[in-house]
This record gives sequence, structure tokens and C-alpha cells, in this order.
Amino acid sequence: MSILIKNGRVVNPATKADEVMDILIEGERIEKIAANINFSTAQLIDASEKVVVPGLIDMHTHLREPGREDEETIQTGTYAAARGGFTTICCMPNTNPAIDEPSLVEFVLKEAQRSGIVEVLPIAAISENREGKDLSQMGRLKGAGAVAFSDDGDWVVSSHLMRRALEYVKMLNVPIISHCEDKSLNQDGVMNEGYFSTILGLKGMPAEGEEIAVFRDLLLAKMTGSYVHIAHVSTANSVRLIKEAKKAGIRVTAEVTPHHFTLTDEEVTSFNTNTKMNPPLRSKKDVEALKQGLKNNIIDVIATDHAPHTFEEKEKEYNFAPFGAIGLETALGLAIKELVKKNVISLMETIAKLTINPARILGIDRGEIKEGKKANLTIFDLEKIWEVKEEEFLSKSTNSPFLGWHLPARIEYTIVGGRVVYPVRKKAPSVRADL
Repeated sequence: MSILIKNGRVVNPATKADEVMDILIEGERIEKIAANINFSTAQLIDASEKVVVPGLIDMHTHLREPGREDEETIQTGTYAAARGGFTTICCMPNTNPAIDEPSLVEFVLKEAQRSGIVEVLPIAAISENREGKDLSQMGRLKGAGAVAFSDDGDWVVSSHLMRRALEYVKMLNVPIISHCEDKSLNQDGVMNEGYFSTILGLKGMPAEGEEIAVFRDLLLAKMTGSYVHIAHVSTANSVRLIKEAKKAGIRVTAEVTPHHFTLTDEEVTSFNTNTKMNPPLRSKKDVEALKQGLKNNIIDVIATDHAPHTFEEKEKEYNFAPFGAIGLETALGLAIKELVKKNVISLMETIAKLTINPARILGIDRGEIKEGKKANLTIFDLEKIWEVKEEEFLSKSTNSPFLGWHLPARIEYTIVGGRVVYPVRKKAPSVRADL
């Protein structure tokens, strides 16, 4: 089927283009980009007063399958991604079992092709079973389709093992994504250590727990001449360390989540367990440093860290509830609200951190609008305000700290490989048909 997108404001960070154009899609690829295209037999999408961008890419998603299909499945996670404007998502390996064998990488790819509606790219474990003792079969995992390696949820404590992992990926030309957390400092902590943890009587997680790990991994990247990507940066000093490393020529990139550049640890005074994150929500000073890090390109990527949990899991005392919140369906709205509308960074810069930047880090041919390229596109209304409602989530879980918020940039269309996948005709089933 042919699709003609008419009169959209095309924002393409790969070329820095920002102009009103038409886009003709033939099959799964972009056939033509020009003004005033006429193609009478094409399905028409009127994008007047709308913004057309490359399909968004999330390089940090938790889909929970295999093992915790009660929280999310590959199918429901891709539906949530489509509603959020994401056409490509990378799933983390902290599943049960962990994605540390080629057969599990192949399972994710096959299940995504069978039941998913956006592209799913697996990230495999650095170590076997994510235990930090022995390296995984990195070469075979990449051969099966892994695009990166991470023990996300755990830091690789052994400097020797992390050094070997960094040396190995130099040959494979894929990134290591590091979850930087010294758990010996964060032990039993449930929120940021500071004023609010003291007055609430909750055990804190000091900023140094992240920063020590960041510093170690930066030193190892320098030692090996390899490349490391720092996941979910949350503190001002982490931003400073990454800035100095980049100046020194160390090969490092970093990401931040919308909840970390939007919320502070004061939110925990509500005792809403949807504010319980790892890394935790930090201080106002940290939030401002994260925004400056985005502005100065110290932080390269906006990633969701979409972490679904069931209602029953989150409906516990704060100390016992799991860490994490869903984020695929609110990420763009929060980025526009907190960054673009508040003049922190431009729309072009924001979209770059959601498209071409993660594509380049992962080494995938995505993230730009170009003739001949795969037609992965997102169309949104920059000014349309929408309310975050629990009953409208397409994720299987609803653990969001942003319920009731009013956000800009409502997604109008998500197109993957020339096929409109959002709006969806029906919600994904809550239970897989073959279970």
C-alpha cells in the first residue's frame, strides 16, 4: 500500500531539516520527499499543523518476557511503544531467565515478529545469568541478533570482568550499557539519600553509589580504549564526570529518563510507590544538572527505562514495593513539556536524542527521514494537550507517577515499515492466546 503524508512539518535531525513537506511511502520504504506530491491512489494522511519526525527509538525498555508476562509481554509492550510514537525499542536482558543465550535472543526476535507491532531489538547480558562472574557468549549472542550488552539491574562489580567485556566488544563493534550502582552503598535504600529521606524516615541511596560506579567504568573505558554507554544518569556529579571524560577523549555516551529530568525526591512525600525508581528520583540540583547535561550534549539520549509492575506489586508499603515506572507512552510528552516548552533545548535537539543519537550509538540504520530508507515515522500534534489516564494505557501495567498530568504532543500516527500501527484497531490481549 502507498501512503502519502501531506503538509507535515518534517523535523529531521540527521540533516537538521525543519520544513513543511510531503512524504510518499511505497511498500515499506520512503519513495519521495518533496513539496506538493500528488499520488491519487495512496492512502492520504493530512499532517497539516502536525510534526513528522523519524520513528522514535528507545534504547532502554523492559518487556519482562520471558518470565514475567503478568507485568508485560513483548506484544503489549510494543502496543505501548506505538502509542508513545516509538517504532524501535531495545529490550533489556533482566528477564527470567536472563537473555544470556543465543536461543533467548532468537526467541525475542521471533515473538516480536509474531505478535509485536514495532521493531524489537534484544540487548543481551554481559555476564552469564547477569551474575557478574563469567562473560556471556558475546560473539554468538551478537550473531543471533543482540545489538548491545548490559547487566541492567546490576552493575558488573568485578573490574576484571568489565575490562574483559569492554575489550571483547571492541571486536564486535557494539556498545556496553552500564547500570552504574554500587549496591554496597545503596543496600536496602529505597529513595535518594538527603533531606527528604531523613524527614520521611526512609533509608537513602546516596548519589555516590552511582558516581563511584560511573567513575570506575570511565577509567576502564579509558584503559581499554573501548566504548561505554552510561544508563539512566541521575546525579549532578555523574554529569560532571561524563563531561570531563568526553573532554579527555574517553569514548562515552549517556542517557537520561524523562522521570529523572522532571521529578525530584520531594515527590516521595506522597508515598506513591510509582515514585520509587532505581536510580531514585534525586534533588532539585540534580534535575537542573541533568537538563544542563542535555543542553550541552553531555547527555546524548533520552531513554524511557520503561519498567512495568503489576498493581498488586506496587500496592505495598514503600519499603517493599519494586522499583520502576512505565514510560513508553509519556516520554515524548514529558520531553516536550519539560525541555522544549521550557526552552532547555530545541525541538530539533529533543528529537535527535530520541532518534538519530540512539541509532548511531547502537549502529542501526534508523533514526532519519530519507528517500530509500525504511518508512519508520512518527506524527504528533505539538500543541495538542492530552491527559494521562490509567484506562488508556496500552501497556499491560499502569504504574506511572504521571497519572492525571496534562501533556503536550499527542501522537497521531506511528508508522513502522510503511504500515500504520497506531492508532491501533484494538488493544493487545492481556493474556497471550497461546499461554
